[in-house]
Amino acid sequence: MSKKMNIIIVDDHPFIIEGYKNAIHSYGGSGYEFTITQANDCKSAYDIITNPQTAPFDIAFFDISMPAYEEKGIHSGEDLAKLIKEVMADCKVILLTMHTELLKINSILKSISPNGLIIKNDLTFDELLIAFDKILKNENYYSQTVVKLISQSQHEKMEIDPFDKQILYHLSKGIKTKDIPQYVPLSLSAVEKRKLNLKEMLDVKGSSDIELITEAKNKGLI
Repeated sequence: MSKKMNIIIVDDHPFIIEGYKNAIHSYGGSGYEFTITQANDCKSAYDIITNPQTAPFDIAFFDISMPAYEEKGIHSGEDLAKLIKEVMADCKVILLTMHTELLKINSILKSISPNGLIIKNDLTFDELLIAFDKILKNENYYSQTVVKLISQSQHEKMEIDPFDKQILYHLSKGIKTKDIPQYVPLSLSAVEKRKLNLKEMLDVKGSSDIELITEAKNKGLI
C-alpha cells in the first residue's frame, strides 16, 4: 500500500509551482502517493493552512518573497513557515529564496530551522529531486550556496531579533518612529534605542532612516 503525502506549494510564480509539481510527481521513490495543494500569495496560503477542514500537510514549500497578507501580519514565506509549525507541528518545511546575504540566511536558519533551505539560483530539476528525497528520509537539505555561507560564517555575530525586524519593516512602509509603538509592543524610548543600535550594527550610525532601510534591504533583512 502506498504512503499518502499531503503537500502544499506556495509561490507567486505559477510556472515555478508547475516545475515543483513535475519534480514531485516524477520522484523515483516507490510507495508514495502525493496530493498537492498550491497557493500564490500569503493570504491564500493563510486561508488554506488555517482552514479547520484542511488535512494536515506533511511537507510545505514556501517561497520567501511573496505578496503579503497585512491584515494577519503575514509578510513572507518565513511567517507562513512559523504559522504552519504552530498549527501543523509535524509538517516539514522547505524554504526557497533568491537571498544570498549571510545575515539573511543566518536569520532564517535561527528563527525557522527549516528542514530544507534552497537558494533559487542553485535550483535545478535534479537538485529539487535530491532535496525532496532527503526530506522524505527525515534528513535536512541545504543547497550548495547555503552550505558555503554557513561554512564562511563561523565568525559572524551580527543578529537581530523579531522586534528589530518589525521596526525595520514599519520604517520601510513609511511609519514614523514616534508611531511605531502603535504597531510594535515597545515603548518609544525602546524603539529609538533599538533603531540607534541597528544603525550602529549596519554601519550607518548618524545616517537617516532612509539610509538605514536601504542598508537593511541590502543585507536582506526586509
